Amino acid sequence: MSVRTPDPNPGWLPEFALDETRARVPILYVEAVPVRVDALGQVESIGILLRGSSTTGVMSRTLVSGRVMHGESVREALIRNLLKDLGPTAFPQLPASTVPFSVAEYFPLPGVTPLYDERQHAVALAYIVPVTGECNPRQDALELTWLTPEEAASPAVLDEMEGGRGSLLREALASVGALPR
Repeated sequence: MSVRTPDPNPGWLPEFALDETRARVPILYVEAVPVRVDALGQVESIGILLRGSSTTGVMSRTLVSGRVMHGESVREALIRNLLKDLGPTAFPQLPASTVPFSVAEYFPLPGVTPLYDERQHAVALAYIVPVTGECNPRQDALELTWLTPEEAASPAVLDEMEGGRGSLLREALASVGALPR
């Protein structure tokens, strides 16, 4: 039995074709670091998801992420994946520009980059997205924990991040001046 997120788009590839495609070409993803900001736009807290692996049962921390579907804009993919993971009342505030804070590259072989995905070579456009509403994790996300920038940058949290995403989280914090010294 699969605990993967059900794909709402029947036009997407079936699992066997997706596995074959993943073995041959990079797949495009979006990733989002949900944040709460104060009135001046300074990051007060960072939302980190807790997920369980469908194959190993291991619990890990991660960011909002998901594929960009064929015919879907980056903005649409960001909104869809934020609502999928955080719930319909999260009220994400997408940036005016679709320029990411990072272009993250995942390889199926550990050690090529700090980011690793055993399933595939993937490229992810990574964004920091303020959310103003109530977040209720859904689908395969078990919990959302709000951490201060100091807590999120701690080695204990960064080391728990799935696929090396701790390095991406540090980059996100640095890009908004929230990386503690």
